[in-house]
Amino acid sequence: MEIFNSYTAIITISIVVIMSYFFNIISQKTSIPSVLLLILSGILIKLGLNYFEIPTGDVLFHILEILGIVGLIMIVLEASLDLELTWEKWPLIWKSFVVAFLTLMICSFIIAYFLQLILDLSFLTGLLYAIPLSIMSSAIVIPSVGELTDEKKEFMVYESTFSDILGIMYFYFLTGNLNNDNVNSVIWDVFSNIFITIVLSVVISYALVFIFQKVQTQVKLFLLIAVLLLLYSIGKIFHLSSLLIILIFGLVLNNYKIFFRGKLKKLLHVPSLGSILKNFHLVTIESAFVVRTFFFVIFGITIDLNSLLDLQVLLISAGIVVVILGVRAILLRSFKGRNISPEALIGPRGLITILLFFDIPLALQSDNFSSGILLYTILITSVIMAIALIASGKHIEPVEAVKMAYWQEVDKEIESIPQQEKNKSVEERQEEEKETDESTNNGTNV
Repeated sequence: MEIFNSYTAIITISIVVIMSYFFNIISQKTSIPSVLLLILSGILIKLGLNYFEIPTGDVLFHILEILGIVGLIMIVLEASLDLELTWEKWPLIWKSFVVAFLTLMICSFIIAYFLQLILDLSFLTGLLYAIPLSIMSSAIVIPSVGELTDEKKEFMVYESTFSDILGIMYFYFLTGNLNNDNVNSVIWDVFSNIFITIVLSVVISYALVFIFQKVQTQVKLFLLIAVLLLLYSIGKIFHLSSLLIILIFGLVLNNYKIFFRGKLKKLLHVPSLGSILKNFHLVTIESAFVVRTFFFVIFGITIDLNSLLDLQVLLISAGIVVVILGVRAILLRSFKGRNISPEALIGPRGLITILLFFDIPLALQSDNFSSGILLYTILITSVIMAIALIASGKHIEPVEAVKMAYWQEVDKEIESIPQQEKNKSVEERQEEEKETDESTNNGTNV
């Protein structure tokens, strides 16, 4: 009997999704990040494949790359849909942005220098390996901080989101200008690229919001995702900062009251747009959940287990973690004061780290850098985060539980709009009747 066929593939896929759901429940009860359980599942699957002598070849790496790109887009989109732009939150936003930016830059340079000394890499190669290791994973942070105080939770959500976005832009700007020796040319390329992308992103975002609120068919949310994937891919072909398109669209959609003002406000149908926003957010959460699930499982399958037995790999990873948490603690203390527990120890690495690691140009990859460093860094930072949350009496909540309260409030606001319009119409009719009665009385008196 053939062991692997279409039906066993469907069974395997279904079991992986079901396991991931239960891993979320286990994470909620134990504070063990579900990412670790998914990677462990991938390792066990690999052992099973080796036992039955089922070859995987290079196909898994191609699948991993595709999942990584889709996951990257879904994570940025999901994160941007969580960002509320209000004056009240401005101090929180700029502090989290500065901490994310400085942590990314300082950690990347220190880690690059560290790798240059230990592994005999060039500084540029070390920097390309250091950037992914310097990016905090919002995919792990967001579902892990549900029970922190509102201020701490929002700070962590903003910081991890900015870390993802800035880190991705930093990495691709660097890889896109590797062959450019002219500093002025690099600076011009970077800023012109950002300016063009922002202008296009704003125009596209307004157009998409206006068009999709007019679409009457029931099937439109995945159509919208397909359009965003298409725009991202076209942008990459033309060497634009495509993630800015995704980020700005999410910001415009979630903050439509800010972006559609004055005459533009007349273009909106608020009940329709509010419904799209809520449902689209749920779709991105579900899609990101599935993509993350298979990404980490397949990553577990592709791990070279022999690299985990190397003591030097473990020591290098531990040194990187010390740099990450040390820099983070200093910056948090500088911007937030003394009350930085447990967030000073919350700095997990995850999907973005893995994705960018596999996207390092082949010409700059080094055999001296072991993939085990990547895995150990992810494991150690995740375990430290879990211990910190447990020690502070917190536990991890699933993403849906963290965000459901907010979307229930959005639901109530949307549902109240028709009633408000109805009440408004009643008041207008009463006002008109009152004016008619007054004019009639005036005519009679005359």
